[in-house]
Amino acid sequence: MQKVRPKKALGQHFLVDLSIAERIADTLQGYVGSPVLEVGPGMGVLTEFLLAKGHDLRVVELDGESVDYLERNFPQLDGRIIADDFLRLDLGSIYDGRFCIIGNYPYNISSQIFFKVLDYRDRVVCCSGMLQKEVAERITAKPGSKTYGILSVLLQAWYDCEYLFTVSEHVFNPPPKVKSGVIRLTRNAVTTLGCDEAKFKTVVKTAFGQRRKTLRNSLKSLIGDATIAADPIFNRRPEQLSVDDFVNLTNLIFGQV
Repeated sequence: MQKVRPKKALGQHFLVDLSIAERIADTLQGYVGSPVLEVGPGMGVLTEFLLAKGHDLRVVELDGESVDYLERNFPQLDGRIIADDFLRLDLGSIYDGRFCIIGNYPYNISSQIFFKVLDYRDRVVCCSGMLQKEVAERITAKPGSKTYGILSVLLQAWYDCEYLFTVSEHVFNPPPKVKSGVIRLTRNAVTTLGCDEAKFKTVVKTAFGQRRKTLRNSLKSLIGDATIAADPIFNRRPEQLSVDDFVNLTNLIFGQV
C-alpha cells in the first residue's frame, strides 16, 4: 500500500501509534451521533477509529496526496472529503447546526485553528485533538501560570479547557523535535461576556503585549491619565487575572455594555 510522504511545508508528522490514535478518538466519546469534522487526517490513522466508533464524519485535507490516499482507502468517506484549507473554509456552509472538531493538528497553524474555532463558538460544541505540547499547555493554563496568555483567556471565556495527556515525539513519522499534548475544549454555558467583545479582546491582547509590566503601564494607551488608573487592579500583571477579571477590567476602562 503506497503511503503519503510527510511534507515539512505542511507541518506533517504522521502518528504511527494506533493506541494513541484511539485515545484521541475517545475524547469525543460523549458526542457519538453528532457531526464531526476531522482536520488534516493525513493517512487516516485517527479517521479509522472515528469511523469505527460511529461518528458522523467529514474530513478536511489540504494535501492532494493525502486526499488521493483517503479516497482509495476509505470508501466510506465518499463525498465526505473536503479538499481545502481548513483556515479558509466557511464552516457555516458545511454545517447548519452544532458539530465537533478533532484532529492531529499541524504544529505550524495550531493557534490559528483554535482562533477559528472561536469564530464558530456557537456551533462548535467540542474541539479536541493533539498539538504541540507548549501550545496545548498555553490553551489550558490557569491564572498565575507563566504559560497563561491571550489564547488561554480568549478560549476559556467560551470553553472549558482540559489538558488530557502528553504524547512522546517518538510515535510519529517523522518525529517532531517536541512533545505533543492532547486537549479537549467543551463549550460552556456563557452566551454573552457582559462586556463589549471587541474591546475585551483589545484589553487582553494589549495587556499581554507587555506581560511583565503592571496593567497600569501596559494599558496606558487605553486608560491615559484617567482617574480609573488609581484602581488597585492596575497594580496587577495580566497573568494574574481570570476571565471575569478581564471582563470587569474592560467595563472599567470603557464603561458597561
